[in-house]
Amino acid sequence: MESNVSSSLNVTSAPTHFPQLNTTVKPFSVFDGCEGQVEGILFDLTLQCINFFIGIPANLLVLAVLIRNRKEPSTSDMFLGCLGFMDFYFSAMPPLNLINLYHWHSKGMWSALKFSYGVKDTSGPLFLSCICLDRFVAVLLPIQFGQLRHIKYRLSLSVLVLCLTFAYSAAKTVGGLPNFEKVFTGEILATFTWMVMCNVSILWALKRSRSAGENEMHPMNRKAFKMVLSILCIIVFNYLPPVALFPIEDYYSLDVFRCYVQPVGFAFLNISSTIQPLVYLGRLEKVPFLSDTCVKKCCSRVPAANNKITPEENLNSRDLLQ
Repeated sequence: MESNVSSSLNVTSAPTHFPQLNTTVKPFSVFDGCEGQVEGILFDLTLQCINFFIGIPANLLVLAVLIRNRKEPSTSDMFLGCLGFMDFYFSAMPPLNLINLYHWHSKGMWSALKFSYGVKDTSGPLFLSCICLDRFVAVLLPIQFGQLRHIKYRLSLSVLVLCLTFAYSAAKTVGGLPNFEKVFTGEILATFTWMVMCNVSILWALKRSRSAGENEMHPMNRKAFKMVLSILCIIVFNYLPPVALFPIEDYYSLDVFRCYVQPVGFAFLNISSTIQPLVYLGRLEKVPFLSDTCVKKCCSRVPAANNKITPEENLNSRDLLQ
C-alpha cells in the first residue's frame, strides 16, 4: 500500500516539477523569424525615416494649403486632405517603431504600429482611387461631373473609405485571421488597375482634345497632360512592386517572402507618404509660407508663358488636376 502511494506521488509530482525547470519566456521581437535576414526590414525602416523627416513637413504644408484655399476648394480637396492627414499620421510612427525594435520590445506597441500600417495599406490606395475617379468623370463625363459637384457625394465617399480603412486596420492589429494577406493583395491589384486605367483614359482624352486644324495641343491641355503623366509614373513606381510581387507569394519560401519580398514591396508603398505631397506642392504656381528662392531650389518651375491662363481655365485646371 505504502509503495503504491509513494509511486503515485512520484508520478504526480514529476509533471509539476518538470515545467518549472524548462520555463523560459522568449522576449518579443519584431524580427521574429528574420533575425538573420533583417536587410529587407531595415530597407523599409530607412524609407520610413525619410517619411519622418520630409513627409511630415510636406504633408503639413499640403494641409495648410488646403485650409488656406477652403473658400475656393477644388472637388478633390476633401480626398487630398484625408490622404494628407493619414500620411502625416503614418509618417510620425518611425521613431516609435525604431525604439520598440531595439529597446522596448513591446508587443502592445507593435500592435499599435500594425494599426498604422493598416491605415497606410488602405487609405493611400483608396483615396488615390477617389481622386482618379473625380478626374476621370471631370474629363470624360463633364455633364455628369457638373451634376455631382456637391460636397455631399465626396463626403459620403470619404466616410466609406475611412470605415473600410479602420475596419482593415483593426483586423490587421488583431491578427490571426486566415488568408488575411489576400485581402491586401486583392485591394492593391484592384486599385492599381483602376488608377492606371483612369489616368491612361485622361491622357488619351487630352491627347485627342486638339481643335480642327491645330497641330499642337492647347497650352492648358499640354500642362494637364504632363501633370497626369507624372502622376501616372508615380503611381506605377509606388504600387507596381507590391502588385508584381505579392500575387506570386506561393512561389517564394515562407522565410524569403516574410523577410525580403514583403518588406521591400511595402517600402515602395510606404515612401508614397513623402512623394505624393511633394508632387502636389511641386504643381502649385505659388507655395504659401515658402519663399520663391526656396521653392526654386526644391521644385522645377513651369515657364511663365504656360501659366498665363484665363480665370475659367484656372478653375477647371484646379478641379481636374489637384
